[in-house]
This record gives sequence, structure tokens and C-alpha cells, in this order.
Amino acid sequence: MEQGSAREGARPAYAPGGSPYTSGNAARVPQDRVPEQARGRQGEEGQARGRQGEEGQARGRQGEEGRARGEHTHSEPPAPRAVHRHSVRGQILDALRAALVDGELVPGQVYSAPALGARFGVSATPVREAMQRLAVEGAVEVVPNRGFRVTERGPRELAELAEVRALIEVPVMLSLARTVPAHRWGVLRPLAEATVAAAAVGDRAAYAESDRAFHRAVLTLSGNEQLVTVADELHRRSQWPLVAGPVTRRAALLADAAEHTALLDALIAQDLTVVQALVREHFNGADR
Repeated sequence: MEQGSAREGARPAYAPGGSPYTSGNAARVPQDRVPEQARGRQGEEGQARGRQGEEGQARGRQGEEGRARGEHTHSEPPAPRAVHRHSVRGQILDALRAALVDGELVPGQVYSAPALGARFGVSATPVREAMQRLAVEGAVEVVPNRGFRVTERGPRELAELAEVRALIEVPVMLSLARTVPAHRWGVLRPLAEATVAAAAVGDRAAYAESDRAFHRAVLTLSGNEQLVTVADELHRRSQWPLVAGPVTRRAALLADAAEHTALLDALIAQDLTVVQALVREHFNGADR
């Protein structure tokens, strides 16, 4: 009895329901039951697993650090590129501006967004948004429950715009004529020729755009972005049609375009007297 008790007391302790080689549910193999070579392999495998665990932790830390810096890791797919879509509203806005210059949108007339949308083959939403932009610029005014009325403008407003433009652009161009070298003016030659080409075919919308492009390019040489923005807005407003006014004739467009090339020649020659006279004449003849 005592010997049996001693032998039983010598048995390894284990949880109820287990085996002599387990503790609970975790396997525990006594080392004296494992061959020496096997124990060696187990040791090497354990070390390998340890190194893999350390490498995994290191990669995890690198991933976290990369994400903190905004970098992409192999485990984190890169963000998709932003998709830039052409603005339908921008297309409609350009078309409406061209229609204003061409006289297709008559001063005093009311136009609804759905009707214009049907004309352009789009929904009323982009038309309405473009018209809201034109309302901010002063080209049209909102008529509740009806649409937008094209602003009625008289000769007095056009003369006032010409006067303000001259006050801004004449001194700037005189200053540029003194300081800008001739070769830089030569780069603007194609822009002046574009106005002549548009005038030659009587394309009023194309002429209006090329006209503003030439003046923007000249004023950009001043390096004053605010001045360019303000002058361009005044220029755009001066191109809107007058109420019950005649459509700009092709001969008037050709005369206006010829002043661009003459002005460019005077700027290259640094002839300040001719520059001043041409700019003032150019603005005063804007209502031809």
C-alpha cells in the first residue's frame, strides 16, 4: 500500500480528463521522452519561428510607420487616382457666352433653363447653373418661376466700361512698352493674327475670345494677376450686345483686329505716343 501510494505520488500532476503529458488542453511532452536529434530539430524550428515572429513584428511596425507618413506598404493597396471629368456646366457656360456675343440671346428676352437644355441636348440643371454664373457676372437676371432675362444695356454703360478699361490698361501698356524687350512681344504675334483670322470670316464669338486672349497676354507681362483678372472681366462685359443694337459688322471686326497688330508693332518699337493713341482708339471703337 505504501509503495503503491509512493508510485502514485510520483506521477506527473495533470488536470482532470487530461493525460500524463498534458496540462489542461495544452500538449506538454516530457523532454526525457523525446530523442536527442528530435529535440535538436525542435529547438532549431523554435528559433526559426521566433525569428519569423520578430520579422513579422518588424514589418508590422514599418507598415504602421509608413501609414503614419502617408506612404503605401505592400499590404496596403495604393489609393485610386482621382478621375477628372469635363464639366458639362463649363461647356454650357461657354456656349451661352458665345450665344450672347452672337446676338442669339436677345437683350430683354426671358429664357427658361428647360428650353435651353433641350436646345443643347442636356438637362436643365447644368443650364441653370451656368445661367446663375452669368447672373453673377451681370449678363442675365433671374426672373422667378420663369427663367433668366438677358440684361438690357445702353450705349452709356458701354462708354463707361471703355473709360474704366482705358484707365487701367493705358498706363500699364505704356509701362510695359518701356521695359519689355522686343523678342517677348514677338511671342504674342500669333494671338494678334488669330483676331484677324476670326474677323475675316465674321465669327463674332471666336473674335471675342481671341480678342480677350490677346489683351490678357499683354497684361500678363505686368506680373499682376489681380489686374489681369479685373481687366478681363471688364473686357468680357464690354462684349455683350446692346439692347436693340445692330450686330457688329464684319468690317468693324476687321478694323478692331488691325488695331491689335498695329499696337503690337508700336510696343515692339517702344513708340509710346502711338501705343497710347492706339489703346484709347481701340477702347473708344469698342461699340462699332
